[in-house]
Amino acid sequence: MAPNPDMRASDADRDRVAASLRDHCGEGRITMDELHERLEAVYEAKTLGQLEEVTADLPEEDLYQLPVPATQPKSTESPVRAATRSGLDVTGNRTMWAAWASVSGINFTIWLIIALSTGWVYPWWIWVAGPWGAMLLIGTLFGGRRSGC
Repeated sequence: MAPNPDMRASDADRDRVAASLRDHCGEGRITMDELHERLEAVYEAKTLGQLEEVTADLPEEDLYQLPVPATQPKSTESPVRAATRSGLDVTGNRTMWAAWASVSGINFTIWLIIALSTGWVYPWWIWVAGPWGAMLLIGTLFGGRRSGC
């Protein structure tokens, strides 16, 4: 039986709803501004009905934890992890290669300035760019075939 909406809300009820609102904000369902507005309403609420009004448009459970309908294949894997495993995580590869290119470019530029101003200098920047680039290349070529998390 559902609680009477006219029943007075306790501090524990308000804290429970406030924690739920923070979770919804963390999951991106509401913005920070909405969170602040709703928290004010929560701590001003006197009845359980007023608390229910604050969260009426939000789900009570995490949608990813709900049972999978029988028409869909069962999987406990999150959609983000499934996309990463199937090789669709292209932005991660691009980010790693961009970081490598930036650091390697900076090191090469420093080496080039030193070499032009003082004469020939051992190309030490290769020891930064080479191993890192080799590992990135191996990860890019064979990364989609690994299993696990």
